[in-house]
Amino acid sequence: MLNTSNNNTRKMIVIHGGHFSSLEGFYEEISKVLMKDTDWKVGTLDGFDDILYGGFGIFESHEEIEILWEESEKSRN
Repeated sequence: MLNTSNNNTRKMIVIHGGHFSSLEGFYEEISKVLMKDTDWKVGTLDGFDDILYGGFGIFESHEEIEILWEESEKSRN
């Protein structure tokens, strides 16, 4: 989910830890959330790192974002 109505200029991006239980599931969730409406999908940690630089997907290069990882304890376990 993307929420741009927070009190600052950063985009709030929400990752739902309840939507996955494996590394492959994490990549699917990240692709769904950060690469919405693109053909490129995240499949490695290097790929995840690449999209955090912005410029494609849902935010631009040098645009400030904030990632909220809901149910992160489930993911940590």
